[in-house]
Order: sequence, then structure tokens, then C-alpha cells
Amino acid sequence: MIEITGLMLLMGSLLLVSILAAVVSNRLGAPLLLTFLVVGMLAGEEGVLGIEFDNPALAFFIGSLALVIILFDGGMRTHKERFRVALWPAISLATVGVALTCAITAAGVVWLFDLPWPTALLIGAILSSTDAAAVFGIFQSQNLRIKQRVASTLEIESGTNDPMAIILTMTLTTMIATAAEFSWLAMSFDVVKQLVIGFGAGWLGGRTFIWMSRKISVQFTFFPLFAAASAVVVFAITSGLQGSGYLAVYLMGYQIGNSRLPQLVHILQVQDGLAWLSQIMMFLILGMLVTPSHLIEYWPLSLSVAALMIFIARPIAVVISLLPFVFPWREQVFMSWVGLRGAVPIILALYPWLSGVPDQELFFDIAFMVVMVSLIVQGWSLAPLARWLGLEVPAVAEPDQRMPLDRIGSKDPLEVLAYSVSERSPACDHYWSDLTIHAPAEFVGLVRQGEWIQSVDQPRFEEGDTVIVMAKVQHIDEISKVLAAGGKPREIQTSEFFGDFSLRGSLSLAEVASFYPLGELSDDLAALTLNDYFDRKFHRRVVVGDDLKIGQVQLTVRELNEHGEISQVGVKLLG
Repeated sequence: MIEITGLMLLMGSLLLVSILAAVVSNRLGAPLLLTFLVVGMLAGEEGVLGIEFDNPALAFFIGSLALVIILFDGGMRTHKERFRVALWPAISLATVGVALTCAITAAGVVWLFDLPWPTALLIGAILSSTDAAAVFGIFQSQNLRIKQRVASTLEIESGTNDPMAIILTMTLTTMIATAAEFSWLAMSFDVVKQLVIGFGAGWLGGRTFIWMSRKISVQFTFFPLFAAASAVVVFAITSGLQGSGYLAVYLMGYQIGNSRLPQLVHILQVQDGLAWLSQIMMFLILGMLVTPSHLIEYWPLSLSVAALMIFIARPIAVVISLLPFVFPWREQVFMSWVGLRGAVPIILALYPWLSGVPDQELFFDIAFMVVMVSLIVQGWSLAPLARWLGLEVPAVAEPDQRMPLDRIGSKDPLEVLAYSVSERSPACDHYWSDLTIHAPAEFVGLVRQGEWIQSVDQPRFEEGDTVIVMAKVQHIDEISKVLAAGGKPREIQTSEFFGDFSLRGSLSLAEVASFYPLGELSDDLAALTLNDYFDRKFHRRVVVGDDLKIGQVQLTVRELNEHGEISQVGVKLLG
């Protein structure tokens, strides 16, 4: 009983210390994953607590289970709009990009250290995936919002490149462990097979869960557990069929997250906590498993691999993968630098260890060192680089809380929205009747100091109030422009970014030139609308924040309609 109590005390203390350390590192702008790794190392064999943990099988099991939860959560939080904006560039990065990163890194390792090609390719495969959790955790801690096209591409890439890296790693490990003759054709066939099975299982698993959720009548509190258990089952079945279980759970999560199930709010709330717990436990275990003195043995190879990936392999892979999509050079530079490594490479490095590959600890130590270097070098520089490259955009106005009302059977989806009023809120010190909202919305009341004040009392909105409104989903953006406070003070103000004036996207350049100095325009250009002009220049779907300079004027996309067409363009005079 004493041993069990001591173990519980140890686990609880490590979790508590990790959370408290994360609060401090968050304020410093450090990657949270780095904090969890360091806490694990301090608790390990050569750390402060001196805990001897040498069980790679248990670490692999915990890490795999954690990855299932994390990828499932990531899929549920990926919205359809992101896929419409960045699906094919992200898929190119997740497939071609991963393969190129693996091959270029392997070539560098063979050239510099004369290692066998299979071993070098395995090192490249283990380290070829990126970690979005680390990237967006840094953005969130520094209240930074970047262009939707870049953010969407990075998010979808990181959710879909993990399966690709896992497939390559397992295929190469099997070939090395069984001494099978290396065959590009056999490896390519295995990759395609796992992707196809994973895609099919993910689609079927997602549709089945949605169907069951609409048929089953139980308390909402059971659905988060039902979702997590279903993801684990789909992963296990898909892996048993020799498909990519990680791809399956990501696609399953994507379908559930975009299904508008009434239980979705409860699922996401619990899933967020499960995902964070999974990340903390995974990094603590991996930190405890590593022996710091062993890292020194391979430090020349580890640092060389890190430099190869950061400065050569990732940039080349990004440029080649994005060639068909005409990305601006600033966005390509940023995405090249955001090849941040996280949990997946360390977990994958355990697979050769468990498979009996020669020099099994070599892969784990190299992966651990590369991840540490990536988190330190790239992690701390992401936010400054995004601002320097001009990729930051003002935060969008949105509700502080949303509650779907799908179960009432409305033809158009309804939600109850809650907005916190601050001194910067457009609605502050006004009555509901004073507000001009160009969308149907029903004022339910407000909460002030814990007391509900009904709408019939016609209260004036004050700082600290929480305003409650019911509206259709398609009108949330319009309502938020008037009621949303915008959260924390923004690093970049809307007027500073877009300019003080805006124009309709349907205006022609000739009409704009009648009151703004656009310079001389050809007849062809003068007839174009602002929307058509941006389409011609970008050759792809534009996003909020895209800008063009014409004459003495800078035009910046400010709003898009539901069809992806430009509805508002910000205007800023130059010089």
C-alpha cells in the first residue's frame, strides 16, 4: 500500500510541476513541449530524483495511445474552411515534403558520416514530421494570429504528415530488422496501401460514430468517453488491417468536428483536457527514458542532422512541394522555418529499438537531440519571424462562448452566444436598442456580478458584463463585430493593418482610381473589379490579409463572403 501511495504521489507531483512550469515557460514564449521534456529529464536516472526508467515498450505504448488522442483532437478542430483554403498544398507538404525531407537528410548523413543508406533513410524518416501543437501553442501564448492560408497549411500538414512519417519509419525498420533487400517499389506500394486503408477506415469510422451519436440516447457526459474509446478502437482495427491508424483517427476526428452534433461541445471540452494530459504524460515518460550522458556520444551526428533538416532539407522540401501553388516568398520562408519537431520523432525512434535493429539506441538519442535543438532554436524565434515577415493579421471578432441548439430541430443551425464586455467593446455603455446589427439576433439578457438581468429590464451594457444572444450560425461574424471585445490587447490593430477605409470588392479599379491615386491603368485593368484583380495576381484562393500595391495605394483583403469572394478591401495610402 505504501508503494502504491508513493507512486501516486510521484505521478501527481510530476504532473503538477509540469503544469506550473508550463505557466512560467508560456510567459517566456518557450515551447511547452520543451518544458515537459526538461521536467522528465530532471526526474530521470541522471536528474534530481534519479528515477531509473528503462522500459521502451511501455513508453512506446503510452506514446502511441497519446498520439491517437492528440491526432483525434486535432482532426476535430480542423474546420472545413481550412481544407478549402489549403488542402492540396498541405497534402503536397505531407507527402512529397516528407519524402524529400527524408531523402535529403539521408543523403547528407551518408555524405558526411558514410553511414549505410538504409540507416540514413531511417534517421530521415523518423525526423521527417512536424508538430503543430508546439507551433500554435507558441502563437497562442503570444496572442499571435497569422494569415489563414499559412496557418491552415501548417495545421493540415502536421495532422497528415505524421502518418506518412510513421509509414516510412515502420517500413524501413522492418526491412532493416529482417535484412530484406531494400526496394523502392515495395516501400512505395506499402505506403500507398497504408494510406488507402487509413483513409477508408477513417471515413467509415467517422460516419459510423456520427450515426450512432444521433441514435443513442444517453447523458451528454458519456459522449466524450465514447468518442475517445471509438478513436482507439478505429486506430487498433486499422493498424490490424495494416493501414495507417493515425491517419484514420485524424480523418475520423475531422468528420466528427464538422458534423454539428449537439454533443460536440461536450466532446471538445473533455477532449481538450485529454489531449493536454496525453502530451504532458508522453513527454514526461520520454524525458525520463533518455540518458543525458548518452546524448553526448552522438552529438556531432545529432547536431549535423539538426542543421541539415533546419537549414537545407526542410526549405528545399517546402519550395519544391509548393511550386504548383504559387505561394509568396515570405510565406514559403516562414513555412520552411516552421519545421518544428515534437513528440512523433521520439516515439518513432522507439520502433527500431523495439524491433531489434542494430545500434538501436542511436536512433532514439539522435531523435531526442534533434527535437531539443528544434524546440530551442526554432521555437523561440517563430513569433518574431512571423511579425518580421508581415504574416500577422488582426484577431477576428468572435464570441467568448458558443452553445449549439441543434436538438431543437431548427432548419437553420442556431446557437446561444456569450460576449464579455470590456472598455474596448463597441457595445460598452450602450443599450441593446442603440446597437446597429445588420443580422437577426435575439438579446436574451446579460450576467452582471453573477446575477442574470433579463432583456425586458433594458439594461445598459457595462464593463464586466456578459451579454447573451441567440442567433443563426451564419450571422455570428456580423454580430461579433458589434459585441466582441477582441480578447487581450492586440499586438496589431485593425486600422493599422487594413487602413482606416474599406471598399467593396465589387468596385472596379476605374471606380477606385477616381478617388485614390492608383496611377495609370490600362483599359484591361480598369475594367477589373477588386476581387478579380486579386484573383489574377494570386492565381489561387485569396485569404484575409493578402495585400497588393498599386500606384500610391496598398489594398488589403479585409473580408470574404461565404463563397470565398472578396467583400471588403482595406485601403491605405503610401508615402
